[in-house]
Amino acid sequence: MSEALRLLPIDAATYVGHSLHAPDRDWPETNCYVDLWVEVLHALGHDPVAGLAFTLAVGFDGDQWEFFKYPAEDLLTLYGIQVREINVWRSLEDHIATHLALGHLLTVEADSWYLPDTAGVAYRLTHQKTTIVPQYLDPAQRRIGYFHNAGYFELEGEDYDGVLRTAEPDGLVPYVELVALEHQVHLDPVALRAQVMELVGRYVARRPATNPVAQLAARITADLPWLREHPDLFHAYAFGSLRQCGAWASVAAMFVRWLDDPAVAGAAEHLDAISALAKTAQFKLARVLAGRTVDLDEQLSTMAAHWHDALTTLAAAYGS
Repeated sequence: MSEALRLLPIDAATYVGHSLHAPDRDWPETNCYVDLWVEVLHALGHDPVAGLAFTLAVGFDGDQWEFFKYPAEDLLTLYGIQVREINVWRSLEDHIATHLALGHLLTVEADSWYLPDTAGVAYRLTHQKTTIVPQYLDPAQRRIGYFHNAGYFELEGEDYDGVLRTAEPDGLVPYVELVALEHQVHLDPVALRAQVMELVGRYVARRPATNPVAQLAARITADLPWLREHPDLFHAYAFGSLRQCGAWASVAAMFVRWLDDPAVAGAAEHLDAISALAKTAQFKLARVLAGRTVDLDEQLSTMAAHWHDALTTLAAAYGS
């Protein structure tokens, strides 16, 4: 196998990402899965913000903020894109090549150690699980063009071998999803909005029964003594708590504004406030690394009040 395969006519040097990843936003990145899908949808000519209705039902999972993701059923409903796990029984290189030739994409579990776009954070520094979507493969040149986080990038050489696990064919099989595009649709704005509004009603009905930001606040307060004793885990802890909460609020606000409904304009402002407060709270939380006392009660309680007001507004407009 030596033929180069490319699904989309894009280039890493000239690719322009979606505005959701603009550097001036509170959280230019959310999590690896949402960021990935924002850029894949954007590159395919879709509006990724229209698919964010699911954010209205995001909550707290007991020890961390929910790792929110585009639901497969929403991708199918709004964009005609089918996503399902595949059985990895050959090399990753073979699977990627086969599906690119068929007009499909794959989401591939990867190690950030081999992803040059993470330079300074993980690349050749630490092993971190993440997800990429290769859309260009050149086996002869050992080069891949891939979506990851907030953009589209290329890697080659040793990184190609590392991402595709060519040196460890008998290692743990990565999680891989098929992104089937044969039934992809680009709905007109009226039809798209109608589908989105159906999803909005469902997700508002599924909103957390208990204020999840208040639950997060209680957990952070309880965890502070533990965090002082485990400063090496600060970044992982902050990611799963304040960063995910803030990033969620930021993209949820963008979605509410996409609805362009005066009845819920105030909800977007409350969500923006959560985003901004979470960012400043994360900076304050970092003081534990220096052994300093941290009091986040006022900020966290204000965030919880904003969640209550935002979801009350949304429920009045679209639910009960």
